[in-house]
Amino acid sequence: MASADASPRVYNRVVSWPWIVLLALAATLVVAAEWKRLGAAIGADARRRREREKRKASLRLVRSDDEEFVASVERDLANLPTIEERETGQRRDGS
Repeated sequence: MASADASPRVYNRVVSWPWIVLLALAATLVVAAEWKRLGAAIGADARRRREREKRKASLRLVRSDDEEFVASVERDLANLPTIEERETGQRRDGS
């Protein structure tokens, strides 16, 4: 009976290392196939994107009164220096 117990151990040793190699190759193949998606999820770009999303989440929209803005723009436009039509016509004539 000692020979019957030794036989399965030898069989398991011979069969186990090819299966471990095949398992490692399969894992490598999966990682290689999914590398782009994995890089997007756990890479440096993903970290920057997550940090940017955090910063954006803390921002808030500030609404201003449109009437005040319009009045401010109108005041600024009214205060701009302008050239009168008569002045430009005189300069073209040379007088």
